[in-house]
Amino acid sequence: MIKLGRISYVNMAPVFFRLEADIEEIAGVPTELNRMLLAGELDVAPISSIEYARNAGRLRLLPRLCVSSEGAVDSIQLVSRLPLEQVQTVAVTPESATSAVLTRVLLPEAEQVPFDVQADAKLLIGDAALRSAFEDPTPHHDLGRLWLERTGLPMVFAVWATREPVARGVRELEEALVESVRQARAEPEALAREASERYGYPPGFLARYFEKLRYRFGPRERAGLYTFLELAHGSGELDEVPELRFVREEPVPA
Repeated sequence: MIKLGRISYVNMAPVFFRLEADIEEIAGVPTELNRMLLAGELDVAPISSIEYARNAGRLRLLPRLCVSSEGAVDSIQLVSRLPLEQVQTVAVTPESATSAVLTRVLLPEAEQVPFDVQADAKLLIGDAALRSAFEDPTPHHDLGRLWLERTGLPMVFAVWATREPVARGVRELEEALVESVRQARAEPEALAREASERYGYPPGFLARYFEKLRYRFGPRERAGLYTFLELAHGSGELDEVPELRFVREEPVPA
């Protein structure tokens, strides 16, 4: 049975909407899943795109899945009363590696400090960012929108990865995950309703949120990921930009 990681935020609802696969599901925040996959405690997981790049020699990517947005994503926010050009310190959530590096790329002059330290701005991700949009009147700056304005490309926040050697059944699992996303897109009202029951947000809000998320790992997403990794390398957050290595098709027996 494949041990499959699940990010514990509502953004995973479409991928697990109608997942039909023999798996053991293990939930955690992105940085937890990063650690567990690399430690061998998971077989497959959505992990921070920057963490894949830092460990590319040990991992393979599922070629058809990612977590991205082309513009505003809602669930990754910089909250600041100051205009961004005046921000000198950012309190960074410990839950995400990619978002911290994206903040470094977008605000290279700002010092990053622990989340419990008073700062000019704070970085929120996932459900905390979604809740904050409801509860906090402080201006919110969407990192997906800022990235699109800078590059004109989608931002890939997470990729789906597996360790080498690749476990048996990973390609079949990828097909099941892709099929679940297809069904979620075909039944948006059911997706929003069921996710609302599980996570507590209004169905209408979730329907709009899910429209902003992208899960297909196509050419534009790959171009966006390479651009992000190049800029991360230029900012000193990545030693080198790796090749994207994918799970290979298994050879057909002769």
